[in-house]
Amino acid sequence: MTDKVSFKLPNQDDETVSDADLAGRKYVMFFYPRAMTPGCTTESCDFRDSYDEFSAAGYAIVGVSPDRPSLNKKFQEKEGLNFDLLSDEDHALAESLGAWGDKKMYGKLSRGLIRSTFVVDENGSLIEAYRNVRAKGHVARVKEDLLG
Repeated sequence: MTDKVSFKLPNQDDETVSDADLAGRKYVMFFYPRAMTPGCTTESCDFRDSYDEFSAAGYAIVGVSPDRPSLNKKFQEKEGLNFDLLSDEDHALAESLGAWGDKKMYGKLSRGLIRSTFVVDENGSLIEAYRNVRAKGHVARVKEDLLG
């Protein structure tokens, strides 16, 4: 994989964050369907609780959802999340990475955000993709793969 990850999105404080802001840093970007839902809370809190380990290994953490910045702000404050939550309201970034599309929930087919995580290197290149993951246990797998 050598795809460049390019984005410019508002964070929970409605400040623009772009791929240029993360240039020179490795980062883990996880996509969650909706703030304050059980699975998204589990996954986000697992990243929160593992933040120091990722950071010590040189990785930043960034969460992305189709939620508006104000909802991401409430989510961040309620759960004490220690990383930016970006709003991809038009799901352009999710689509570009294959994290938006058809999904099946309770036997019903719909279109929406597919829970996915991407690892990006210092040059902005996509080096690992975890697609259609389960919230529970996912962060442990990413940690095992990246941190050993």
